[in-house]
Amino acid sequence: MRASKVQPALLGGVVIGTLSALPVISMGNCLCCLWVILGGALATYLLQQAQAAPVEGTDGAITGLLAGLVGAVVGSLLAIPIQMLMGPMNGDLLARILDQGGNDMPPEMRDTLQSFARGGAAGALMVIGFLFSLVINAVFGALGGLLGTVMFKPSTPPPPPPVPGFADPTRPYGPEA
Repeated sequence: MRASKVQPALLGGVVIGTLSALPVISMGNCLCCLWVILGGALATYLLQQAQAAPVEGTDGAITGLLAGLVGAVVGSLLAIPIQMLMGPMNGDLLARILDQGGNDMPPEMRDTLQSFARGGAAGALMVIGFLFSLVINAVFGALGGLLGTVMFKPSTPPPPPPVPGFADPTRPYGPEA
């Protein structure tokens, strides 16, 4: 009997979303979407623990994909309060950068960066980031799920010993005389 993919996908997605939303730790995603692949593999590991039969590649990929989608939602929801806390600091930093070296840039770019410093485009950037995250997390979560099926595949038990008096199935002509 196959186990449900929902609980492993939710737990893997929470890991993806939490690690992807934290300010410094989220830099791990710069290494080939490390946290997304980790969450997809974790979801497949949890799915494997819930059933005796080995998880098939399609089941691992689907579980990882679902974990990636959940991770995008969780990460975006966690990013809102983090952005509210860090946004003014980021705006001040950008304003200082513009004051120090912004004379050499074109006026259109300077105006755009000043609107970012005031926080004018924060909502639009979050929506774009969420949509981008949905696609990227789905792809790399599925890859993590596939990796999980390979890494956490249960070992096959050894064949049973031959029964005396019966033909050995590993030998084509039976027992030797």
